[in-house]
Amino acid sequence: MGSVLQALIKLQSVENRLRAAKAKLARCRRNVIIQENQIRTLQNALEAKKEEIQLTTIQSDRLELELKTRDVDIAKLRASLNTARTNKEYAAVLTQLNTTRADNSKIESQILELMKDIEVDNAEIQKIQQQIDEQKGKLEQIRKESEQLATKYEAETDQIQSEWDEAAAHVPTEQLEIFKRVADTYDGEAVAIIEQNQGRTGAYTCGGCFMGVTNECVNQLMTKDDIIRCANCTRILVLGSSQE
Repeated sequence: MGSVLQALIKLQSVENRLRAAKAKLARCRRNVIIQENQIRTLQNALEAKKEEIQLTTIQSDRLELELKTRDVDIAKLRASLNTARTNKEYAAVLTQLNTTRADNSKIESQILELMKDIEVDNAEIQKIQQQIDEQKGKLEQIRKESEQLATKYEAETDQIQSEWDEAAAHVPTEQLEIFKRVADTYDGEAVAIIEQNQGRTGAYTCGGCFMGVTNECVNQLMTKDDIIRCANCTRILVLGSSQE
C-alpha cells in the first residue's frame, strides 16, 4: 500500500483514541446530569404529594363544615322533641334525629380516614425530603469529581486532537473528506482491514461487515494507492500486514 493508505491507517488509530477520550469526557459530565435528574424526579414526587395533601385537606374541611351544620340540625331536632305535641310527632322527630346522628357518625369516620391519609402523606413527604437532601449531597460530590475528571480528559482530548490534526495533514483533502463521512457513519470506524479466510486461498472478507471482498480489490490495494471501499458497508479497505 502507498503513502495515502498508510496515512489513513495511522489516522484511524488516532481517531479511535480521540473518540474514546471524548466518550470518557462525555460520561463524566453525564454523571452530573443523571444525578440532577434523580433529584428532579424526587422533587416532582414531593410536589405531587403536597398537592395530594392539599386536596385531602380541602375534602376534610368540607366534611367538617358539613358536620357542624348537621350538629346545628341535631340541636334543633332535640329541641323539637321537647315541644312535640303527640306521640306520632315525637316518633317522627326521633327517627330523623337518629338518622342524622348515624349520618354524622359516617362523616366523622370519613374525616378520621382523611386525617390518617394526611398523616401518612406527611411522613412520606419527610422521607422524600430526606432523600432529596441525601441526593443533593451526592450531587455536590459527583460534580466535584466530574470537574476534576473533565479537566483531565479535556487535556487528554486536546492532546489527541493535535495528533489527529497532524495525522490528517498527511491525507489529501478528497480522501480525508471520505474518511470523515465514513467515520461519522460507523462511530469512528472508517477503515477496515481485509481478512483472509483460513484454509481458503483467495477468499477475503471485510473486517468491518465480514462480507466478501473480491480478489480484484485485494490486487488493487497491492498495486495502487487509491481508496477502495467495501461494496457492502462502504468502509475504506486496507490490507493487513501479512497481506502487503
